[in-house]
Amino acid sequence: MTTHEISLITPKWILTLENDELLTNHSLVIEQNIIKDILPSEQAHLEYCDAQEYILENQLIMPGFVNCHGHAAMSLFKGLADDLPLMTWLEDHIWPAEGQWVSPEFVADGTKLAIAEMLKSGTTSFSDMYFFPEVAAEVAAQYGMRGTFYGPILDFPTPYGSGPDEYIEKIIHAHDTFKHHPLIDIGFGPHAPYTVSDEPIKKVRSLADQLGMPIQIHLHETEFEVADAIEKTGKRPSERLRDLGFWGPDVQAVHVTQANEVDQHIFKEHNVHIIHCPESNLKLASGFCPVHELQTKHINVALGTDGAASNNDLDMQGEMHTAALLAKGVAQNASALPAIEAIKMATINGAKALGKENEIGSLKVGKQADIISFDFNTIYCAPVYDPVSHIVYSSSASQVDHVWVAGKLQVQNKQLCHFNTSQLIEMAQGWADKICPKKD
Repeated sequence: MTTHEISLITPKWILTLENDELLTNHSLVIEQNIIKDILPSEQAHLEYCDAQEYILENQLIMPGFVNCHGHAAMSLFKGLADDLPLMTWLEDHIWPAEGQWVSPEFVADGTKLAIAEMLKSGTTSFSDMYFFPEVAAEVAAQYGMRGTFYGPILDFPTPYGSGPDEYIEKIIHAHDTFKHHPLIDIGFGPHAPYTVSDEPIKKVRSLADQLGMPIQIHLHETEFEVADAIEKTGKRPSERLRDLGFWGPDVQAVHVTQANEVDQHIFKEHNVHIIHCPESNLKLASGFCPVHELQTKHINVALGTDGAASNNDLDMQGEMHTAALLAKGVAQNASALPAIEAIKMATINGAKALGKENEIGSLKVGKQADIISFDFNTIYCAPVYDPVSHIVYSSSASQVDHVWVAGKLQVQNKQLCHFNTSQLIEMAQGWADKICPKKD
């Protein structure tokens, strides 16, 4: 075995997320893209003496974050239309901007910008719902980033296609293109119950069963959405989708700020995964996901940032911090969503939602080497009583020091390994100058 094929990581702490395990005086061994071993450091230095070693003093390594919902290319709309309600934001600003500017070039550049931001802040796998998913997937593959790409399906035309049939056809073609790629998955993304009629919903369900493709849908994002559905159909959106046979363990429902006992029973019965996007929901005043209630019913809740146009960042550590605080306030229970559970929402719960819990989401021998390190050599984290608690309540994305995706080093000493940051910033500003030209 040549030296470069084996890497030895020796931090102060290893948070494996296997039975809430926090190891000290241990090292982790990467062989190509796989976690080969986790063992006491003294033994590791004897067994892997020729390995390339990363000594991470006063650092903690853990699984990389799994960002379960976003719209990566919308990073180019960051800050375009702030401080507006959801439907005003969508109908008067975002949808018109998309109609004018979204193209394969826009998606490629926006996705590149988003991946760079996510890597620097510790995300090693992301879930994306946006136009031209095959373009976004190609960018992720080029940079060695793990991603699941949900092609959007709506009843009306967009720059991506003329309607549901064309969208579905393109999504299946993208699936065929990437079905053997080790880092890329393609899924169906029916946008929301209020933008997709019954027949496309049923068609998606049938095709997902045939092809083994995952599904992601925005659901119960606002009180208005639910009330409007009841007025028009006599059913809550979750009930309508149940009656169409849509729900299953391959479905992720995003946002879910409105979830009564009926909804929660449906989610539980059909093993639906809930994707919580607290900062986007707060910024758009959409409502509060009842995380504590869902978790007490053993419904899997994972975490997503949503797009940078409504967040306005892709920082999963910040999202985790907000989720933990918000859950306590909503439940009026200071014990709701403790630090370790918030970390699970950002890692292993996300892996479960994507059907990848056997590959990513925890540090275990045989799993993919998707690993991040947090640097505790900062005034913000002094003193350290509990490093797990500090990750959620005291740390920031700026402390992410190293990032590996499938064993490939993507961030080293807080610097991106495969991106030119200056060029990215210049490219993003070039788009801004076109989208909102400065007035003389």
